[in-house]
Amino acid sequence: MILNPESEVLETLAKSILLAARTAPKTKGVDDIITALVEKEDIENLASAMEKLAYEKGEGFSFLKRDAGNLINAGAVVLIGVKTSGVAGLNCGACGFKTCAEMLGQQKVEADFKGPNCMLKYVDLGIAVGAAAAKAKDFCIDNRVMYSIGAAARVSGLLDVDVAFGIPLSVTGKNIFFDRK
Repeated sequence: MILNPESEVLETLAKSILLAARTAPKTKGVDDIITALVEKEDIENLASAMEKLAYEKGEGFSFLKRDAGNLINAGAVVLIGVKTSGVAGLNCGACGFKTCAEMLGQQKVEADFKGPNCMLKYVDLGIAVGAAAAKAKDFCIDNRVMYSIGAAARVSGLLDVDVAFGIPLSVTGKNIFFDRK
């Protein structure tokens, strides 16, 4: 008999969660989504990067330390980001510029994320992250979409993307990502 074997399948299910992100619809069929399964040895480095960000950003960013604690206690972590290869070419103005060419001519800002980018690429990212969170829910895996994990993955160089989000996963009797202090 194997007692409590559910945690043994978490890594396999995390890959299925990333599959949902990969197959989510993309603007004009162009896939600029980057996915990753964070390995155990990288989780500590990522949590340290989150704590460093909290210190650097100062007051109002203590949630980064709290999220680092959630990360350490997670059974697995997936990252979903976008590294834009261009624009949709629709001149829609959603990025804040009149034309795609005007947006592309802007100096990129390096902060937690890198931009500006085509807004439709951000929409693609949101759809991919939503698909991943929905798949985690389908598997009854506790999860939470976190800006903090994605930002730390990007600024620490763990993931080469423009914008990212992290989704920690947990299979315990109580959702560790809820009722946080």
